[in-house]
Amino acid sequence: MILSASSLTKSYFAQDVLKDVTFQLDEHDKLAIIGVNGAGKSTLLHLITGEEDYDSGSLSINKSMKIGYLSQEHAFDLDKSIYETLEEPFEGLMKIEKRLRELENLMGTSSDLDQIMREYDSLSAKFDHENGYEMQSQIKGILNGLGFSEDMWSQPMRILSGGQKTRIGLGQLLLTKPDLLLLDEPTNHLDLSSIEWLENYLKNYPKALIVVSHDRYFVDQVSNTIMEIENGRSTIYKCKYSEYAQIKKHNRDVDLKHYLDNQKVIKKMQDSIDLLKSFGREKQVKRAESKEKALAKMEKIERPESLPRSIRLSFDPEVESGFDVLKVKDLAMAFDHPLFDHVSFEIKRGEKAALLGPNGIGKTTLFHIILHDLSPTHGKVKLGVKVMIGYYDQEQTSLNMNKSIFDEISDTYPTMTNTEIRNVCATFLFRGDDVFKTIGDLSGGEKGRVILIKLLLNKANFLILDEPTNHLDIQSEEVLEDALSDFPGTILFISHDRYFINKIATKVIELTPHGTKTYEGDYDYYLTHRIDKQEESKEKAVTQVKIQNTIDKKTKNRIKKLEEEISQMEETITNKEASLNDEEILNDYEKYNALNDEIAADNEKLEALMEEWEALQE
Repeated sequence: MILSASSLTKSYFAQDVLKDVTFQLDEHDKLAIIGVNGAGKSTLLHLITGEEDYDSGSLSINKSMKIGYLSQEHAFDLDKSIYETLEEPFEGLMKIEKRLRELENLMGTSSDLDQIMREYDSLSAKFDHENGYEMQSQIKGILNGLGFSEDMWSQPMRILSGGQKTRIGLGQLLLTKPDLLLLDEPTNHLDLSSIEWLENYLKNYPKALIVVSHDRYFVDQVSNTIMEIENGRSTIYKCKYSEYAQIKKHNRDVDLKHYLDNQKVIKKMQDSIDLLKSFGREKQVKRAESKEKALAKMEKIERPESLPRSIRLSFDPEVESGFDVLKVKDLAMAFDHPLFDHVSFEIKRGEKAALLGPNGIGKTTLFHIILHDLSPTHGKVKLGVKVMIGYYDQEQTSLNMNKSIFDEISDTYPTMTNTEIRNVCATFLFRGDDVFKTIGDLSGGEKGRVILIKLLLNKANFLILDEPTNHLDIQSEEVLEDALSDFPGTILFISHDRYFINKIATKVIELTPHGTKTYEGDYDYYLTHRIDKQEESKEKAVTQVKIQNTIDKKTKNRIKKLEEEISQMEETITNKEASLNDEEILNDYEKYNALNDEIAADNEKLEALMEEWEALQE
C-alpha cells in the first residue's frame, strides 16, 4: 500500500465538496476518479499533493514515494528549445555525463590516473543504473508520441500555444517516472494519435496512477479501478469503466424503481386518507388519523439524485430528407498553404458519420465549406433534397449572453410550455432555479449544453456537430448519446471522444492531406481495420518485392527454357523437311501429306514460342 484515505472531508465557504472519501492505493494500481463537474475530483488530487489541507479524516502517504502531478500551470524558460526543455528532468544525469567526458579528457594528461579511474567507474555505474544511455531515445520517443515533429525540436518554447506547452509539461512529467502519477484531464490538447500513444504508455507504466478524465474510452483503457465521487462521497468499483457503466445503470434503474414504487404506496395511502376525511364522520376521521400516523412512520425513499434513465428526449425532424444527404467530390482547400485535396465522400439518410483526422488537418474548415461559410479552392459540395442543417459550433456564438437559460429556450421555441422547457433543461442537468442563471455567467460546458438543447429542438434532419462533448461531464455525455442514438435523421460530427464515437457512429471518415478513407463501422471497427490496412500496406510492399523477385526469376527461367524449346523445334522442322526428299516418302502421297501437316503444325508451335519469347524480352 502506498496511499490510504479515510473519511476525508473538504469544504469551501461552508459548502461541502467532499463529505466522505475513503480508498486505498497499492503499488501498481491504476485508479480513475469520475464524477460530475464540481464533484471534487481535482480537489482530491490537491489534497494528495499537499497543495490544500483537508478538514477532517485521515490521509496516509508513503513518505519515500515520489509523486508527479500534471499541473495546468507551467513555468518554462521560454528561450530554451523544446528539446532542451524535455532534457530538464535529466539534469542530474546530464551533469554526470558532462563529468564523464571531462574525466575521459583527463585520462591522458593527469598524473593521478587511479583516482580518475575510480571516479569514472563510480559515475559510469551510476549513469548506467539510472538508464543514462537511454536518455536521448526516451526524450525523442516522448516528443514523437506527443505529436512534436523533429523539425520543431530546436524551436524555442515561446512559439508554442498553451495547449502545446501543456503537452510539454506532460512529457516532462512522464520522463521523471514518479512512483505515483497524478493526471488531471491529460487528454486535453491531444489529438487521437497522441491519445492512443499515451494510452499505450500508461497501460505499460510500471508504477501507480491516479487519473481524472472525462474521456471514458481513455479511462477504460488505462485504469483497473473506478472511484466515483457523487454528492461528496466515494464509491469504489474494482473493474474497468465499461463494466462500471453497466453496474451503475442497473443500480440507477433499481433505485428509481424503488423510489417510484414508494411514491405509489404513499399516494395510495394519502388518497385513502383524503377520501375518509371527505366523509366527515367521526369513525372515518379516526381511521384517517390512524392512517396518517402510519404514513408518518413509513419509510420515505428519497428521489435518486443521479439522473433517471427513464427521462429521455425524442427529437423528430420536421421533414424527412432525401436518401442522398451530402455529396463531397474532389474537394481541395488552401489558405497560406494547402490543407487538403482530393476529398470525396457521401453521406446517406440515417447515417451517423464521424469525421476523424489529426489536429490542423482542416476538419472544422471542411464543415464551414459544407455550410457554405467558405468557398473551396477546388471541388464541389452538394446537399440533398429537403436537407435541413442544424450546426453545433465550438465557439458558442449563437447564445445571447444577457438572457437566462429559460428565456433563451423560450424565445427560440415560443410554443413550448414551461413544463416542457423545464423537463428538457433538467435532462441536460439544469434543475430548479438553475434555469434562471444568466448565460454569460455559465461555464463553457454549461453553455455547450444550452446550445445542444436548442440544436436538438430545432427540427433539423442533418446535424453537423463540431466537438459536441467538449466540457461535458460523463453524465451529460450519456444524455447526449441517448438523444443522438435515437435521432432518426443524419449526423456528421467531429469528436476526440472515442467512447462517444463508438456509441454514435455507423461509419468513420478519416480525413488525410490527400483524400479520405471511409470505414463502415464504429471506432473499434475503424481502429482494427486501420491497423489492418497499415499492416496490409507494409505486407503488400514486402510481398510486391518478393513477387517481383519471383517474377524476375521465373521470367529468366522461362526465357531460357523457351530458347531451348525453339532450338529443338527448329531442328525438328529441319529434319522433317529433309525427310520430304526421301524416296519412300515421295512415292507415298499419304505419308507425304501427313509429314507436311506435321511440319505446318510445328511451324505454328515455333511461331507461338517466338511470340512468347519476344513478349518476355520486353
